[in-house]
Amino acid sequence: MSATVEALDRRVWAALRDVQDPEMPVNLVDLGLIYGVETLEGHVRVRLTFTAMGCPATEMIMDDIRERLLREPGVASVDLDVVWDPPWSAARLSGTGREALLAWGLSV
Repeated sequence: MSATVEALDRRVWAALRDVQDPEMPVNLVDLGLIYGVETLEGHVRVRLTFTAMGCPATEMIMDDIRERLLREPGVASVDLDVVWDPPWSAARLSGTGREALLAWGLSV
């Protein structure tokens, strides 16, 4: 992987940390919703999931991801692949995400 691609990967992951779940004060990365990122010549593909199939914020979150990533220099297009396998569980939370949810009064 070239240094340019590695730098873009790091910036994409950092940008995804800017996208908050609208229902709780935790970013998508710390919630464990981002399953993977691929970058190729300005194209970014993000594999993600949601905490539930009927999540009412699905479209809002996907729009927020696209909007944030397209502001990143070097990103020309964004594809989002929603995956349900493996299913999301609280085990996917980062330590930071777990602490934020506990501080917010949620049991995790």
